[in-house]
Amino acid sequence: MTKGSRANRKHIQRRNELTNTLREKGIRDQRILMAIQAIPRHTFVDTALENRAYEDTALPIGCGQTISQPYTVAAQTELLQVEKGDKVLEIGTGSGYQAAVLCHMGAKVYSVERHEELYHKAKKMLHELGYRANLKLGDGTLGWSAYAPYDGIVVTAGAPVVPEDLIYQLNVGGRLVVPIGSQKSQVMVRITRISEDSYEEEQLQSFKFVPLIGEKGWD
Repeated sequence: MTKGSRANRKHIQRRNELTNTLREKGIRDQRILMAIQAIPRHTFVDTALENRAYEDTALPIGCGQTISQPYTVAAQTELLQVEKGDKVLEIGTGSGYQAAVLCHMGAKVYSVERHEELYHKAKKMLHELGYRANLKLGDGTLGWSAYAPYDGIVVTAGAPVVPEDLIYQLNVGGRLVVPIGSQKSQVMVRITRISEDSYEEEQLQSFKFVPLIGEKGWD
């Protein structure tokens, strides 16, 4: 057996273990579990952290940002209730891992990142893996109005309040999943657009994200 095949086998085994961990933590959507089982998370982190890629933890990716904990990615995705063909906007591309999960599930993904270095890295990695996500360099707190409305919007950083631009870019029936709180801890909030001018808000469990920086976020 070659070194490359041993490494690949090791990663597959670790992805299986991670998937089992997420299932034990309460993730029920089999499509999400299958995506996480299939996607090589180790390619989204620095080679120095490759051995930790399948731990259920956040890891640094540069620019003061992190690749989210796999459970967090799975939980946010589950709250979106994504269906194949849905148009989904991600705020905070980061490493590109969350976008890969959404693409793997058949969503049409649009993602905004404010750090140019991360934007280029994520764009390259997603392309190499064959995921056709649409990426933009800019202020994610303003959304991406050119392609609105969206069936789902997921924010991968903690906001002080719900960015109103994102609410207005939801389709009727669409869901916005965003962590709201201080820069130290947040509560996950899901907002569903019920009609043209009415919304339903749910406050769910606590998480910890890096701050959402931008015009409608933290300074």
